[in-house]
Amino acid sequence: MKKNWVRKLLTITLVLTMIIPMLAACTNKDEVVPGQERVLRIGMQYGGYDDTYFRQQWTDTFEITHKGIRIELVPALDGADMRYDNSGDPKKQPDRYEAMKKLLNSANPVDIIVTDSFQFRKLVEDGMLKQLDPLVQKDSIDLSDFVPTVIDGIKAMGDNSLYGLAPTFSSNALFFNKKLFSDAGIAPPTDNMTWDQVFTLAANLSKGDGADRKYGFSFNRYNGSDVFSDMMNLYIPPLNLRMFDEKGEKMTVNTPQWEKVWTTVSDLAIKKIVPPANSTEMPVQTPENENPFGHDNFLSGKVAMAIGDYNYINTELSDAMKNADKIKGFTKFDWDVVTIPSHPESPGVSGGSQLYNIFAINQKAANPDDAWEFMKFINSEDWAKLRSRSSWEMVSRQKYIKPKDGTNINVSAFYKTKPVPPTKTDMEKFMMDGSYWQINQLGTELMQQVIEKKKSVSDALKEWETKGNQILIQAKKNPNGNDTPPGNVYKG
Repeated sequence: MKKNWVRKLLTITLVLTMIIPMLAACTNKDEVVPGQERVLRIGMQYGGYDDTYFRQQWTDTFEITHKGIRIELVPALDGADMRYDNSGDPKKQPDRYEAMKKLLNSANPVDIIVTDSFQFRKLVEDGMLKQLDPLVQKDSIDLSDFVPTVIDGIKAMGDNSLYGLAPTFSSNALFFNKKLFSDAGIAPPTDNMTWDQVFTLAANLSKGDGADRKYGFSFNRYNGSDVFSDMMNLYIPPLNLRMFDEKGEKMTVNTPQWEKVWTTVSDLAIKKIVPPANSTEMPVQTPENENPFGHDNFLSGKVAMAIGDYNYINTELSDAMKNADKIKGFTKFDWDVVTIPSHPESPGVSGGSQLYNIFAINQKAANPDDAWEFMKFINSEDWAKLRSRSSWEMVSRQKYIKPKDGTNINVSAFYKTKPVPPTKTDMEKFMMDGSYWQINQLGTELMQQVIEKKKSVSDALKEWETKGNQILIQAKKNPNGNDTPPGNVYKG
């Protein structure tokens, strides 16, 4: 009797030793004990406030599908602290790049960082990011569906190697009014045109006087923008022309290249090929000629071609066309897009493409495996399919970039061009101490004087150089004086 009891006990014990590990395995697979997840730390530029939007955009879906991983967001700078600093102390603004480097080099480093093109290039140069090419090859990830704007742009910042990936990107295209071209009997623009070709086309389309004037081109769609700012944002970057040297000690604008650029752009305004910068020169709206889109030169029909971003289609343009019969004073017209023109010196490179959210793995990541898993997830086809519903940025996978609402447009125009690689000039440093803005303001005023024929281009550039050098000297003497009014520096 006793032997039978012992035999039964041994049998039960043996069965339990087999079942318990199986139950444990099932529990580990389907249920994660709170506080025992693996932690994936993601570094971001600013934080200290509600991070709901960031999590909704980038991490919530990953955490739902990867229950064993908990994501911790780590800001490089406390945005809330900066927002509520009322000390009045004109202290130097924190260095964004140095703050990001601390996240990567701390005793508890982040595994992933999300950053912009400027910082990404510097982090690659400083050897702080993990090269992804071996991981891409190991997992046989096909990058051919990623648009050139993203992959070529990122590789250009990494000496033709891949150190990061951007699930989304922002880009512009050249919008054109088909009716204005048809009425003029002129063939519309095409992809891959040069700036000079577009300007020639615009000159042939410009006609009329006063309120009836039709302009051939605008660097953007907004009424009242000035050509100097437009030139600096879109026309100049692909040429890699600098206002001052890398050390910020000397102006570099009094050159034949700068003179050619200023002459070309100022002529557009002088010949009224582009709308005037001063909005008061545009026709005053009255109940008789009221235009519901007076702020928008393209929608109002005043401009034949204008540069705009992808978001413009979904937030205003398509909506206006669909509701044209309900909008007083608005006439529907057919439109399409082509690539932003480029310079012969930099074919296919556009100042209108931007990579704002580049994700990269820290070279010193404590959790590199989960970091790569996250990178693969947010750059996957499934993620792109979901995110493609957004009206703002476009997803990087070409397969899921499609016109909304069945619009039949040349949507590839938004992703055929490559972004301008960031220069080595530390522009953020100059922007923080105010030098950049003062020199920019001076350039705006001088360009306007050229347009009004008060100064020649040559004289304007000489003055820009001389007074710009004074600003740079002042900045060196007083590096923290970023609250000095620009007028006190260069106006006598």
